[in-house]
Amino acid sequence: MDILLIGSRGREHAIALELKKDPRVDNIFCIPGNGGLAGIATCIKINVTDFEGIVEFLDDNPNIRLTIVSPDESLSSGMVEFLTQRGHRAFGCNAAAARLEGSKEFAHRLCTKYNIPSPSFSVFDDYPRAKQFARNQKFPIVIKTEGRTAGKGIMFCRNPKEAENSLYDVMIAELFGDAGKKVDIEEFVPGDRVIVMAFTDGEVIYPLPAVNNYKRVYDGDLGMSTAGMGASMPVKAYTPEIAKKAYDTIFLPTIEALRSEGIIYQGVIGFSLIITDTDIKVVDFISRFCDVEGQLVISQIKTSLLDLFEAVIDRDLARMGGIEVSDNSGVCVVATSGGYPLDYTKNNKITIGEVDKDVCLYHAGTKLIDGELRTSGGRVISVACWGKDLEECSEKVYKNIQKISYDGMHYRKDIARTL
Repeated sequence: MDILLIGSRGREHAIALELKKDPRVDNIFCIPGNGGLAGIATCIKINVTDFEGIVEFLDDNPNIRLTIVSPDESLSSGMVEFLTQRGHRAFGCNAAAARLEGSKEFAHRLCTKYNIPSPSFSVFDDYPRAKQFARNQKFPIVIKTEGRTAGKGIMFCRNPKEAENSLYDVMIAELFGDAGKKVDIEEFVPGDRVIVMAFTDGEVIYPLPAVNNYKRVYDGDLGMSTAGMGASMPVKAYTPEIAKKAYDTIFLPTIEALRSEGIIYQGVIGFSLIITDTDIKVVDFISRFCDVEGQLVISQIKTSLLDLFEAVIDRDLARMGGIEVSDNSGVCVVATSGGYPLDYTKNNKITIGEVDKDVCLYHAGTKLIDGELRTSGGRVISVACWGKDLEECSEKVYKNIQKISYDGMHYRKDIARTL
């Protein structure tokens, strides 16, 4: 069978590499793909918002028996339902379920209604009221855009002045465009922040290992929030006891809450968790494989990815009996364009030397022009490695990332290590 991937990030590269190992998979196509995917898949120049164009491509290629939809904008726009209604088999959550990621207000209200532990919050679409409310809060606080910003619209504010500046930038200066017309002002919860992704068919949910995520652009967790600068696993704070509590109080209750609201979640769901000294809370949801964290975890799944995708679509995930994952440690570091997550240049020539065989490069913001690899996005290439411990993995990742070069290249130097 042939498979179509929708997306252009490192997670699609990771998925393609794993599916390519399955003898049942003949050809892989990707819309639109990237410079790295071009080596293992046929990249098709169709916009991910062009639903009719994608259906036309699928109709012209009947050997494609499965389409995997990853971009949040495609999921929230209803691509999975659209493809299904046109007779094509598609993996990914529906638009109603994607609201968990697309609307902070919807996610918070769901948690409140069904007693899923999460931070207290208030939502505002009026700048003066938001500013007055923030001024009277206990600091620090967290301000988030209601709309999608690829992880960039999260601001940690230590005092009233920082909160006022952030609200002005988002709501008045429109730093994130329409995404900032409404904001969520949220209680800050101190603790260890981790990501846990899971497969679910709307009834059964199978979590994957927890991953440390590094969202801020600079070392020491400084600077703006991003869609991800790196990841590592395992997570020391995510003990078996914490994992059970997360499953019992957050993971399964979320799926059950959605079902009670008439929403059947079929796909991969991500939970951004804060582990405190006494509790665990969910602070964000992700309606697909996270990008950087997914790159780290996907290759470690021993259970057939194809079988998992099919079981979720069939709403028969229970037949899998769980998911087997290796117990390796792993580290992933992202090389970005200079200026990211704000304005950055594109089309810079990328040079890559010979990397170690046990190191994997996942492409995101790359493209091929006349056979030459160039930058095309903010997060350009990730370098990942797995092994017996974090120290070994981190050392190897940082040795190999130095073999990549392009103008403006930036990466954090503190992922999974102490400087």
